[in-house]
Amino acid sequence: MFALSHFVAPPEESIKSQILQLVVDNLTDISALGLPPSNPLYSLYQYAIGFEVHRYLEAMGGSGDLQVELLVANDQQNPQNVSGFLLYLPVQDDPQACSVAYLAVHSQQRRQGIARALLAAMTERYPHAELACTPGKVGCFEAMGFTVIAARGPQVLMNTRDHSSAGAVVMLDTAPIYRTLEVQQIHSYLLKQHGKRAMVDAEKQRDRHLDQLQRKAQAVVQERLGERGWQQRGTAVRLFTV
Repeated sequence: MFALSHFVAPPEESIKSQILQLVVDNLTDISALGLPPSNPLYSLYQYAIGFEVHRYLEAMGGSGDLQVELLVANDQQNPQNVSGFLLYLPVQDDPQACSVAYLAVHSQQRRQGIARALLAAMTERYPHAELACTPGKVGCFEAMGFTVIAARGPQVLMNTRDHSSAGAVVMLDTAPIYRTLEVQQIHSYLLKQHGKRAMVDAEKQRDRHLDQLQRKAQAVVQERLGERGWQQRGTAVRLFTV
């Protein structure tokens, strides 16, 4: 069994570190790339997404436009152990709406209803909820009450309603992470470890994978919505970076 905790300020360090570990352990599921561990670039993207989530956790409870909330599932027998988490962003100008940023459940505790409970707790607060997932996860989220509304690059946009909120979501600008010294150092290490040709091949594999995901996302939307799906591509919640 598990218990849920809600945070609007940064959690304690022990919880934060477990969340970040869940993030890097679940890169394939949690990121828009869906990059498999077999790709030599995997560890680079693990660092990057870990740093992304770290920045969101640090931003919680701030006084600016960025709003971040967190739900954490804890093991009832060992309350200090994090079983899963859901980090989401309330939508500006729409008190009923939010957008899921990150969701992960410990690999050994899946199929116990944790993800469903986290999403249910979120939609109790914000019934008009939106998320983006890889095409292979669409069926899982449909079973949790979400509906396909559009394709967004390699992901499928889903919502608890048949449309996005008219409000805006303020997000952190995470693009500079990929230009940091740490990322450059990881890339240099991987280059020495695998060689230039292997790294070029890894980038090509990543790009082919993204193209394939994009085609699958479009196919899922067309299957679910037909021509209406292509008319709704521009209805996603507006995203602003800070």
